[in-house]
Amino acid sequence: MIYPGTLLKAWNLFPKKKLGQNFLLDSNTAETIVDHAKISKNDIVLEIGAGLGALTIHISKKAHKVYAVEKDTNLVMLLKNELAKTGADNVEIINKDILKLDFDKLGLEKNLIVIGNLPYNISSQILLKLIEKRIYIKKAVLMLQKELAQRIQAASGTKAYGRLSAVVQYCSKIETLINVSPNVFFPKPEIESKVIKITFLKKTCFRGDKEKFHFKVIKAAFSKRRKTLKNSLSRSELEINADQAFFALKNAGIDPVRRAETLSIKEFIDLTKELLLIEKYRIIK
Repeated sequence: MIYPGTLLKAWNLFPKKKLGQNFLLDSNTAETIVDHAKISKNDIVLEIGAGLGALTIHISKKAHKVYAVEKDTNLVMLLKNELAKTGADNVEIINKDILKLDFDKLGLEKNLIVIGNLPYNISSQILLKLIEKRIYIKKAVLMLQKELAQRIQAASGTKAYGRLSAVVQYCSKIETLINVSPNVFFPKPEIESKVIKITFLKKTCFRGDKEKFHFKVIKAAFSKRRKTLKNSLSRSELEINADQAFFALKNAGIDPVRRAETLSIKEFIDLTKELLLIEKYRIIK
């Protein structure tokens, strides 16, 4: 594996901080990450942020087909060149921003495995995108900032538990795979990373518009973390008043003076069910 700095210099390129580019320089780490994804010869893989191909090359050896998404146009020719050297002819490079990628129009296969070394500055947005499009995905193996990985897995009642924790845990099972040192990246980041596996649940309590509403409820609840749930919900995009918030919480068996970080995933679901009744009544009225 050629040192990323040397490779970039040969192409007169430099890591772009605004794109959160930190390239893997250790082949063993890349291989370990791909091994944890347990890819078979029948699998279709979508890689987020292919970069210089550190993960792509290993993925291509195991998968039937690889869609390698890379936003940086300047890296695409370099990536093609690196893949050609290894004979990776089952890789299709998609030069797009993952956040703007239209899964529906691309005609992507369902049961995708998603793998990626996510840019730290947009990791949360990418996670929400994957949740939105999870009908296409059976599991995701992602390298994230250690702090973000811990937040996603945080239990209710802890300081780290937040909106992303509640959203991801509602629809998936999360597992920590490995810790990754800053020393295996170029340029070297100041923080440690974790690789996690997210396996999306086949069935959840809500679908379609009801699920979108559920996510709005979670967002509203965490919008003012220091406020009580009654105050947070009644001063949010849900457009309900204090009395409606109070009765929805009481009917869900939740004390209105509690705060969002104390609610379990089940309690958020129960709260959404009560708020959906208010929403339904408002529409009928």
